[in-house]
Amino acid sequence: MTVSPQLQAYHFNPAIVSDLGPSLIRFKEVWTLLDVNDLVETDVHLSSMRLIKVEAFLERERLIKEGKPVDCRKNVLEFGDDGVKEYAILSHRWVEQKEVDYREMVKFAKMAVEERDEIRQRDGYQKILQSCKQAQKDRYEWLWVDTCCIDKRSSAELSEAINSMYRWYENAKVCYAYLHDVPASSFPTAKDWEKYPKFDGWPEWFSRGWTLQELIAPSNVQFLNKDWQSIGDKRMLARTLVDITGIPKHILIHGLRGNRPCVAQIMSWAANRTTTRVEDRAYSLMGLLDVNMPMLYGEEKKAYHRLQLEIIRASNDQSIFAWRPSGIFGKEQPGSILADDPSFFRSCGRMELMGHDEYIQFLKKEVPEEELDSIEDRLGTFSITNRGIQIWLFLRPCRDSHTLFEAWLPCRCGRWDSPVTIDLALWESNYYRYLCAQIPEEPLQLRQVYLRYQGLPHCNTTFEIDDSALTENGITCYSTNPKKFSGDTLTLTSTDPLCVKAYSDSSTKHCFVVGLGQSFGRDWIHVVSDDNTTLQPSWEVDVRFEYFQMLIEAPEHAQAMNKARSGSERYGQVCIMQTRLPQTTSTLQTSSVMWKSSRMCRVKFDVFHDPGFGDVSSEWTAFDVGVGSFFCRSH
Repeated sequence: MTVSPQLQAYHFNPAIVSDLGPSLIRFKEVWTLLDVNDLVETDVHLSSMRLIKVEAFLERERLIKEGKPVDCRKNVLEFGDDGVKEYAILSHRWVEQKEVDYREMVKFAKMAVEERDEIRQRDGYQKILQSCKQAQKDRYEWLWVDTCCIDKRSSAELSEAINSMYRWYENAKVCYAYLHDVPASSFPTAKDWEKYPKFDGWPEWFSRGWTLQELIAPSNVQFLNKDWQSIGDKRMLARTLVDITGIPKHILIHGLRGNRPCVAQIMSWAANRTTTRVEDRAYSLMGLLDVNMPMLYGEEKKAYHRLQLEIIRASNDQSIFAWRPSGIFGKEQPGSILADDPSFFRSCGRMELMGHDEYIQFLKKEVPEEELDSIEDRLGTFSITNRGIQIWLFLRPCRDSHTLFEAWLPCRCGRWDSPVTIDLALWESNYYRYLCAQIPEEPLQLRQVYLRYQGLPHCNTTFEIDDSALTENGITCYSTNPKKFSGDTLTLTSTDPLCVKAYSDSSTKHCFVVGLGQSFGRDWIHVVSDDNTTLQPSWEVDVRFEYFQMLIEAPEHAQAMNKARSGSERYGQVCIMQTRLPQTTSTLQTSSVMWKSSRMCRVKFDVFHDPGFGDVSSEWTAFDVGVGSFFCRSH
């Protein structure tokens, strides 16, 4: 038996089909006689979209309103080809628990009167009804509404619908954008914080993730107010829409078929938009970025990482790396080259790609011309490997650093601007994204690097500090940043990756600063001791300065300690560093031990008097330790 594509989404109830006989195997007759309850959903591929037959829906509503019987065999939903059918489409804000889904739409004619009336009173049903009336008025036979035209019980159908959504809006003859919170008879032309306090002063429709593509894809977007009155169209309102959305006027009018902006600029349009599900922040951008991928609800922000990897596979647009971290300066830990969220692209609204020749002209100011010959192929391609994204980049090392780099990208924030730069941190031959304020001074170097798109593990580290020997020698801790780490035990996390403790010598009034931090999933300790540093009335400001300076240099400090620890310890390792204390003949010895089986780091400070004023290296030395080593408490 050959089954129509419309029935490929169902299994037949064998008992019902066997009773029909050979004369009723044609699709239309089978569909007429089968009850919806005799059809069982299964996840299969559907080749077309499901549409509301406007005339049938309105006729059914008229009969119900007049109290007349409804023909239960008459279909309101039918399949159609979006490339052939002329249809209207609805764009709206979902109202939780008040929408009408596919199952309710199909079973509606057979429902009890009370259940049917409850559905008809819903805002969701009224949106479908009013959209049908508007479509009929505009002489369209078909209408698509996302709430009831997709059977979301079928994961295959939902995935296909989301991957096809942009095309469906693009092929629609008209899109009705229903602004449920606009009572006025004219489109709002200025922010109104009193009326729309939660949505940047504009109607809620402009704050949602899915409505971004629903604004751009259709050539004809008609805006309707709360009472379904027309308040303008996309072309007429283009200037106001530019102010609201940040989308260029030519994109609003002509869409993305012509001169497509760079990835970073498209991402910036979604920076201030939200979705109910975290995953939809990514899924709602697929059509705009011309990529497809399966839906995996439950993966949360990994969906946005997958989206970026799909873009990289299909494009060599390096603006995808041009995002800026959204956190507080200095709070960002080294991490993936991929952004966690569209908000990271908020500053990229004017981003554009640079042509190869333009980029080379800028490079000539920094790189000898002979080194720029035959590099076009290197700069134009990059690939995804299990180690990271393999790419050729021009890097500039930061001052006195082997770990921090500035990388140039062939894109810019304005027509006359220089190439965009991003900061990278090197760890074990791979490069991670980082926010750095170090001054790059070395010459640009073309390097083939691996940019890690896999995130680093963020494990909490607990430090137990024994500074009793300092107190015995007249050295006291006078400030801690953050202040909540004022005790002898502190736990560092990905959001609090550093504690700075400032100590003062009562006899000399000089001070030194100790930083205890974690970076790249490893703990580190750093001591700053300077003969010129004395205790001043503004010591709180000085400590905050040292705090941010150590945050910036955290990868460097972690690298130094990790280098000393290289090798496989059996139980754990003790690291020892000696530092000359300012204006004294004393040496500060910092010892730390980290056991292989725990995330507990025990730190001890000792002071040794050295009349000979011998040299100290101020570098870490590591030794393997076993059970029962010095200053190690029993577990």
